[in-house]
Amino acid sequence: MALEIERKFIVKGTPWETISGTYMEQGYLTQNEATVRVRITDDNAWLTIKGQTKGLSRPEYEYSIPLKDAQEMMELFCGQNRISKTRYEIDYEGFTWEVDVFEGRNKGLVLAEVEMESEDLEVKIPEWVEKEVSHDPRFRNSSLLDNPWPFDL
Repeated sequence: MALEIERKFIVKGTPWETISGTYMEQGYLTQNEATVRVRITDDNAWLTIKGQTKGLSRPEYEYSIPLKDAQEMMELFCGQNRISKTRYEIDYEGFTWEVDVFEGRNKGLVLAEVEMESEDLEVKIPEWVEKEVSHDPRFRNSSLLDNPWPFDL
């Protein structure tokens, strides 16, 4: 089984200012026992299925799909169930941190994620991290559809 293990943080400052990012749009097909999304970046597209989170882990399956198919799925199935953001990758102390700068209804929210090989792996936290929100379901991209930022912390 494919497994995603990640920690998520609110970012302070602008650690991405000097690097280029990748704009992406994500549309959500379902959000029940599993979350199914389609993601488009430039000329690439993926279909991703994520299961329920337990601790910092959850099953995740991701498949590259034709861009045309992804665009059709977005239009036919996603409607307003979309998130847009620009992602920046920052290498820090042996890990690649993905910093997402949200747009649209979640404008102003900046989150960083770091993926790990195990839940007990020690990760050095960068100075530009403000607060960990790994266990707060409101910060899942799929949750931000119905309850956009800002909200009380």
